[in-house]
Amino acid sequence: MFTKITEQSSLHDDLDKKSVAELLTEMNEEDQKVAIAVKSAIPQITKLVEQIVPRMKQGGRIFYMGAGTSGRLGVLDASEIPPTFGMPPTLVVGLIAGGDHALRNPVEKAEDDPDKSWKELLDHNINELDTVIGIAASGTTPYVIGALRHARENGILTASITMNPDSPVAAEAEIPIEAIVGPEFVTGSTRLKSGTAQKLICNMITTTTMIQLGRVKGNKMVNMQLSNAKLVDRGTRMIVEELGLEYEDAKRLLLLHGSVKKACDAYRGE
Repeated sequence: MFTKITEQSSLHDDLDKKSVAELLTEMNEEDQKVAIAVKSAIPQITKLVEQIVPRMKQGGRIFYMGAGTSGRLGVLDASEIPPTFGMPPTLVVGLIAGGDHALRNPVEKAEDDPDKSWKELLDHNINELDTVIGIAASGTTPYVIGALRHARENGILTASITMNPDSPVAAEAEIPIEAIVGPEFVTGSTRLKSGTAQKLICNMITTTTMIQLGRVKGNKMVNMQLSNAKLVDRGTRMIVEELGLEYEDAKRLLLLHGSVKKACDAYRGE
């Protein structure tokens, strides 16, 4: 039987009568449960990434699908891939019920249409090399269910990220990822522990995928975009460390070639 743990009453009561320090301490106690819950999901996350990587090597993409906080977190993770790893913005795409307007504003009933999400995926020419990952704390969002159902029917790899066990969303996914974080500190407010768990899992999926695709060397972001002075300085110091050049020479090389990897390859004549 499907139970919405995310909607169960908080383990903490009389919040309005507590001091700031008490509230923060109790929130922190709850947050410490998140990493443990995510750890239990590592086997499923591993299974997903190991299937994503060969697809992306052939030109496949990742599509995050979600509504509300879940949708925003998918868009956030997708938006970080180009600057961090130097990849095109078309390779990891976040779609949210209600469109980009919903990133800042609630869009009434946007998540209730199970067919809208598939239409949006068709607009992106979804194909069998792609992966659709549905994000839904509750595990009941029709927008996400529809995306996964249609994608799976069309031979596309599907996964889900949910915070309730045995949910309708998980039932639609080939690889269900469940991080059971328990009741929220403020009853039903899944922007808290559930949102944190979702963010951690998205980080894990895309970061390990990008590492497997060769976008990291050692432990460094050698393909990051040089979008500000801080990142130019970081990249310069990477080259200094890698090639033993003087700082200014390394900086000129970096700015000439546009990334740490390209600069090092060019210097070595590769």
